[in-house]
Amino acid sequence: MKTYRHVNYCWDEAAAAALDPVARLVYRSQLLGSDQRITNTGGGNTSSKLTETDPLTGQPATVLWVKGSGGDLRTSTRENFSSLYQSKLIGMQALYAARADRGLKSTAEDDMVAMAGHATFNLNPRASSIDTPLHSFIPAPFVDHMHPNAIIAIAASARCAQLTQEIFGGEMAYVPWMRPGFELGLAMQEICRQQPQVKSIMMGQHGFISWDQDERACYTYTLDCIERAAAYIERQYAAKGGDAAAFGGAQYATLAPEQRAALFAGLLPWLRGQVSPQQRFIGTVQEDEKILRFVNSRDAARLAALGTSCPDHFLRTKIKPLYVDWNPQTEGLADLKARLTAGLAAYRQDYAAYYAQYRHPHSPAMREASPTVVLIPGLGMITWGKDKSESRVTAEFYNCAVEVMRGAEAIDRYIALPPQEAFDIEYWRLEEAKLKRMPAEKELARQIAIVIGAGSGIGRETAHRLAREGAHLVCVDLQPEAAAATAQEITDRLGQGIGVAGSGISACGPALGLACNITDRASIRAMLDQVALAYGGFDAIVVTAGVIWPSDAAGHIPDDKWLFTYHVNVTGSYLVADEAAKTWKKQGLRGSLVLTSSANAVVAKKGTLAYDTSKAAVSHLVRELAVELSPLVRVNGVAPATVVQGSAMFPRERVVSSLAKYHVAFTDDEPTASLVTKLARYYAERTLTKAPITPADQAEAYFLLVSPRLSKTTGQVLTVDGGLPEAFLR
Repeated sequence: MKTYRHVNYCWDEAAAAALDPVARLVYRSQLLGSDQRITNTGGGNTSSKLTETDPLTGQPATVLWVKGSGGDLRTSTRENFSSLYQSKLIGMQALYAARADRGLKSTAEDDMVAMAGHATFNLNPRASSIDTPLHSFIPAPFVDHMHPNAIIAIAASARCAQLTQEIFGGEMAYVPWMRPGFELGLAMQEICRQQPQVKSIMMGQHGFISWDQDERACYTYTLDCIERAAAYIERQYAAKGGDAAAFGGAQYATLAPEQRAALFAGLLPWLRGQVSPQQRFIGTVQEDEKILRFVNSRDAARLAALGTSCPDHFLRTKIKPLYVDWNPQTEGLADLKARLTAGLAAYRQDYAAYYAQYRHPHSPAMREASPTVVLIPGLGMITWGKDKSESRVTAEFYNCAVEVMRGAEAIDRYIALPPQEAFDIEYWRLEEAKLKRMPAEKELARQIAIVIGAGSGIGRETAHRLAREGAHLVCVDLQPEAAAATAQEITDRLGQGIGVAGSGISACGPALGLACNITDRASIRAMLDQVALAYGGFDAIVVTAGVIWPSDAAGHIPDDKWLFTYHVNVTGSYLVADEAAKTWKKQGLRGSLVLTSSANAVVAKKGTLAYDTSKAAVSHLVRELAVELSPLVRVNGVAPATVVQGSAMFPRERVVSSLAKYHVAFTDDEPTASLVTKLARYYAERTLTKAPITPADQAEAYFLLVSPRLSKTTGQVLTVDGGLPEAFLR
């Protein structure tokens, strides 16, 4: 078997042979999508022309199975592929030609996408891709269309046509840039007719498409093309001086890791506020060797200003990034913020001018004008998206763009798409329609919520509740294993998301587990800085962590336990609020803080003196902080009554002690779950609703106070106690 240096060969003939034809297409697609050097997340498509039985006539029919609109090759399943009658797709050529002859060519392209639905085989609900004509009109049964960095480097070179001939000879043809669709498919069909020896086509500033009569041979040939392109580039790259000479050589030096971490922690929440004037964004930091080599280089500003070339790239990265001309060796954070302020203003002005110059009468309204990619010498790259997955994909795509520029500059000169072509892709009506068809964002989408005490009980349930509404969750606990476990539960349920870019903690998914001691200001600050590095900032904090130390038989509590109770329950909440306020002020976005009081805060009774009075202090801390942090941050509290189920405050020993105290019958060998149920039932009988109070009941209260549903509520304590008359406020 041939060996490859620049791609991974993963075909297993035994595994493929055991699959049906559509499953083999999925298998081939997953193999190609699993290697970022072959195609980017969500990019590329594959197809197979298969003989199927027509469900109406019972006769054989040739059906094109092709990756449908949306989806990702690496994670693709059968459901991600559309199926269409090949004869009907070919028949649409006459319809397209008739409309083009009447001068309707520009609208015919979009019309054909809608018409493809009439060619659907067997009621397959998966919408077809705009690339469907490319696959249909190439006569081979197996077709791969990929976006490899090495191929796009050639496609984005000024001498693309000549380089294609030089590297691939007559087996790869060349077609200049055309927007994906019917016209491009017809051009490829004509190439295949006139040049039957051709096995692939270089698509100017886009990627390439390859095919074969055999499925495994198609996969192998796709890899062969990428391998040849990459080998050619690396030879030229080495001859020009390699990494030391890349992008014109280094202009700036990379800051030490600890310096970068400190600067990012101080910068990211502020920057998140600056790029989120209309909608909030989630950030990803990239600071690996390759991205630092680029942002530190002499040519970075020039190349960044050209923008990206491949349409798959700038749909995420916008037409170009914001490059910040900042000297990491002589300037500090204040200088960086000043340069960013000026850079953001100029970027938005340029973007508005770009929209005004290239828009059409039917173009969608201008979208958010803030950059999604920010490049900073000495530090790296920051990307922004509506969620963590999107910001990671944006980072991944700009990494691809950097590799494309590296390759193009090594073999020739990098060129970008003309601005009008870029605009027509970015503001394509079909893309706009796709955006409008997407489900509405969840209530807490674009929000980052920190739950302190998330390792168990109410905190764990609250973390899950907020995550279900779309929030990104930072699960914090004194015990790192408990915090990580809750975060993993959320990630397992929601999935890691797409995109694989990001450095260190910033490579996290929809949830993150962190340890923190809320009685230690430095520990709190370190945790909040980690949150900034992971997501760019935060929006809400819920503090459910607390301790209880019952009095002894004589009604006393040791002095150290009294202090400890207050330190955790009161001082800890204050320290969290005080440190978080610094970040909220930098960010400048409205936030929410919810502390945990207790029904005991207003009920005088024996046995829990320290706990009860500490919770009374928390209730007033809520009111004081609401005044102190207004108008930027709403501060509220939840006052639970006793929650036994799932609570870390109720180990078996305390349950047994409470049952004995209240004269509830039990046996020493009774299972813990049974004891917990008895105690919960006893507490329930004391309430007006006569129902046990669960962590889920409390989580609902935290959710309401964090959500916009109570956006005008601050300084309040919401009681969830099942109805305790003795706790009614007087």
